[in-house]
Amino acid sequence: MTRTRLLAAMIMTPLAIAAVLFLDTPWLVALAAVLFLAGLWEWFRLSEIDDTLHRAVLLVANLALMVAIVWASRSATGYSFVLFQVATVVGVIWWLLSMLWLKNFNFASDHDTHARMFKLAAGTLAVVPAWAALALIHGSQPNGHRWLLIALLVIWAADSGAYFAGRKFGKHKLSPRISPNKTVEGLVGGMLASVVIALAAAPFAGATVAQLPFVAIVVVVTVLFSVVGDLFESLLKRHVGAKDSGDLIPGHGGILDRIDSVLAALPVFALGKGLFGF
Repeated sequence: MTRTRLLAAMIMTPLAIAAVLFLDTPWLVALAAVLFLAGLWEWFRLSEIDDTLHRAVLLVANLALMVAIVWASRSATGYSFVLFQVATVVGVIWWLLSMLWLKNFNFASDHDTHARMFKLAAGTLAVVPAWAALALIHGSQPNGHRWLLIALLVIWAADSGAYFAGRKFGKHKLSPRISPNKTVEGLVGGMLASVVIALAAAPFAGATVAQLPFVAIVVVVTVLFSVVGDLFESLLKRHVGAKDSGDLIPGHGGILDRIDSVLAALPVFALGKGLFGF
């Protein structure tokens, strides 16, 4: 499994990096919409929306929301990012509230209509703001494409660092009921790896020496939220008894299994970047 996982990562990672660095923002935003909506399709499965037509209608509704944000952002001089900023803040607020859901494991764990309603709303609040944050980071000037790459590298480093540090040093469970394999030691290892990578890469994106402490602060918070995103997807899977969100990616499960951390982390990184001005 580890070999398959590494091979898949070796294929996906260069493609993702190339897209971030070389695609113009409108094209990247369109590509990200396809990817994120694919993850949302799997979210519907975890929300027990089994009817394909119902899933398709819900997916079109979320696509329409994305299109409406882009259409309403047009101006005489180009595009305004105000609605993308609003959506990003909404996403951060949602992920803060989601911690209460994680604390109350049994909330919306049954299989009735009300549980589905909460989970469907959560899907929109997770996917659309993350997509907006991606557009906001990549479209920022100067070097927005480099900052988005750093954000993704931070998330990937946190995931990989936590995996290997957890396997070697993990003793204290982080959330045994939701994700038994996650450990406090893994979290610390992933955070250290992310901070090191961010501090090394930030100057190439234009960060000054004086800004590096603020970059480190944003990265630490971003990693913490990435774990929240990961745990929340694990919670959804626990509720329905699923091991993965899908089987599209060999060794990795579904699309949602790969972007769950990204969904929670990108709005936080975008907000932190805007607040600290790097």
